[in-house]
Amino acid sequence: MDKNNQIAGHILALFTSLIWGTTFISTKILLKEFHPVEILFIRFVLAICILWLISPKEQKKTTKKQELLFALAGLSGICLYYLLENTALTYTLAANVGVIGCISPLFTAIIVYLFYRDREKIGANFLVGFVLSIVGISFIMFNGLSIHLNPLGDALAIIAALTWSVYSVLIKKLTNCGFSTFYITKRTFLYGIVFMIPFLFFSDCHLGLTRFLNPVNTLNLIFLGCCASAMCFASWSESIKILGTIKSSAYIYLIPFITIVSATLILKEPVTTFLILGTVLTLVGLVISEIDKKHP
Repeated sequence: MDKNNQIAGHILALFTSLIWGTTFISTKILLKEFHPVEILFIRFVLAICILWLISPKEQKKTTKKQELLFALAGLSGICLYYLLENTALTYTLAANVGVIGCISPLFTAIIVYLFYRDREKIGANFLVGFVLSIVGISFIMFNGLSIHLNPLGDALAIIAALTWSVYSVLIKKLTNCGFSTFYITKRTFLYGIVFMIPFLFFSDCHLGLTRFLNPVNTLNLIFLGCCASAMCFASWSESIKILGTIKSSAYIYLIPFITIVSATLILKEPVTTFLILGTVLTLVGLVISEIDKKHP
């Protein structure tokens, strides 16, 4: 592959991680006045409108199998992942969710190993790294107990990381089908929004239009919709297309540091010994798990 393309792929993955590392802060702020599914719905409706304006042209027809892939990607990476993540933020610290979310590359490697016959990617280093990361996550969850937070939020963050891994693998399959990045992003957003609608009806949502008069709410929704969704999902899909699923996912390791710093400066969240130790163990485990891997 062309070296310039490789560099572009790394830049896109880095940019995406930097933006996504701060989304937990924006969401945490919005949760003061918005229900988790409300934030999701507004965020992705705004994002898909922007994407359609940028790239309104339709692409070739899809097969039933490809349409199913789009639907599953929308369900896993848009609806379930963000619903779980937003709900987790109502129970636990933004820093906790940011750190726990970075274990998705481990889940991605396991899924690839189980379903795509890439047996060489699972070795002793991966197993050691996996154990270290799980121990690190356990420290983070215990930290939540020590300051009287409900560990349910940390558990939801773990499940969210798993759903993101499923999404990453599905996106790789869709890019291999020859669809453009914008087309994939628009279709997955559309399916994600459709799957969100039932949650809107069964949740405690209300119009509350006065909430949008608060510039903090409006700016955070625009940031989540325009930057973190429309822009970053396109850049993430493109980085996966260039670098491959596992190599791109490695950039998720940066998100915890960005989130912890942002949460400390903006939300004044405490940085405890358990959080620091858990973060270090988790990231060391992730790095060890990457050693000697043959990336696609």
